[in-house]
Amino acid sequence: VCLLTETRLPITQIAMAAGFGSCRRFNDAFRRAYGRTPRELRRAGRRGGVGGGAEEVVLKLAYRPPYDWTHVRDFLAARAIPGVERVDERGYARTVACEGGHALICVRALSGEDALELRVTGAPPASLLQLASVARRAFDLAADPARIGVELATDPLIGPLVRERPGLRIPGAWDVFECAVRAVLGQQVSVAAGCTLARRLVERAGMAIAGGTDGLTLLFPGPANLAGANLEGLGITGARQATLRALARAWLERGIDFGAAPEELAAAMAALPGIGPWTAQYVALRALGEPDALPTGDLVLRRMAAPPGRGSLTTRELDERSREWRPWRGYAVVHLWGAAAGAAARLRQVPSGRARVRRAA
Repeated sequence: VCLLTETRLPITQIAMAAGFGSCRRFNDAFRRAYGRTPRELRRAGRRGGVGGGAEEVVLKLAYRPPYDWTHVRDFLAARAIPGVERVDERGYARTVACEGGHALICVRALSGEDALELRVTGAPPASLLQLASVARRAFDLAADPARIGVELATDPLIGPLVRERPGLRIPGAWDVFECAVRAVLGQQVSVAAGCTLARRLVERAGMAIAGGTDGLTLLFPGPANLAGANLEGLGITGARQATLRALARAWLERGIDFGAAPEELAAAMAALPGIGPWTAQYVALRALGEPDALPTGDLVLRRMAAPPGRGSLTTRELDERSREWRPWRGYAVVHLWGAAAGAAARLRQVPSGRARVRRAA
């Protein structure tokens, strides 16, 4: 309602943001709920008939089925930063910066519907469409799983994985800069170790917010906060501290266009000290939703793509092998990561002494 009464956004855009495929359906549903059309409510609001906008706004974000919500949720849960993110049976919640301040968002699956629910609390109305757009990208809602599945199904390695989990999506990141920072922190360490470093960084350089709920009380540090932060004593190597500061300066000085096309951004990032192809491609995959991104140096990918009897492929061999997956290498990556996580989970269930779990870097 606040989009109608507090903004001048076209009703067509509001209908699409609310998850309706057409204005007619939006008008019909709105009339049933409020007893008048969106246009009538907008006029009443401008005459003072409707008070200030609700603090909480709920939007429905449609997708093409199937959608493997469990995989996306579990991927994000394994990487959640306390104070910034929370993942549980209620969904994925986090703090976000937006124009004029901050907001809380929560995304969850809707039972029986081909849509996710986006719940936004505390955002100015003018930011809502942007937040909805970011959510659609972060949760990969524009993907066409049928088309992707058909083109990957013939590959002897990826095909069986696609048939097992046909609705797999690229679990995106909410913010490009945040993803880049976390990728640097995650270089050559386990997921758990990378999360520990991210938590320490947020506790040191993040901004505390008022009105947070369920422990969501911190914003991930932006470029200005990070550029001037003291990172000593956090367990971050001196070389990576320098990389993080270079990344922050590149953002602040517009040395890198973080809104550029994925291949251009990846190339520009790779020119910074301490950022190689793996980091740049990881950011392209998760923060930009690049469907053909491939972090070729990834140890898990090199192991999972190796034929029987081989420990792992070389980076060059993985690059050559992945040509069969184009233009959907990013989805092949997600399938291989998912298969590796599933195999590790099964090994953890083996009674102690029966098997040893080899820890990946």
